[in-house]
Amino acid sequence: MKLEDAKILIGDDSILARKQLKDIISSLGGRNFLDASNGQEVIDIYKEQSPEVVFLDIVMPVKDGNTAIAEIMEFDPKADIVIVSSVGTQSQLKQAIQLGAKDFLQKPLNRRQIESILNNRFEGR
Repeated sequence: MKLEDAKILIGDDSILARKQLKDIISSLGGRNFLDASNGQEVIDIYKEQSPEVVFLDIVMPVKDGNTAIAEIMEFDPKADIVIVSSVGTQSQLKQAIQLGAKDFLQKPLNRRQIESILNNRFEGR
């Protein structure tokens, strides 16, 4: 699948963080974005839309990122989830990977890291 055809879900309680990630992915060819501002929205949107990749913050209201990962992986064990977080103890990050997250991005965002993650997932990149 090509990046421009992929549905990308961005779950972060910060509208600025979501916009920054969208801007970077758009500059790399991403076109189809889904937004969520809390963990429950991430779960609901994932179940409705089946995005190809999820960029997910750990610290969020309603349900945190690790709870969202657990519920999404139960629904779809092949879900492709990338943690994007500035805060988070080592134990939270370790738990996210154990729950099924495939990658981790540290805030502030680095365009090259995002590009590398997308190159590994989509053809023609």
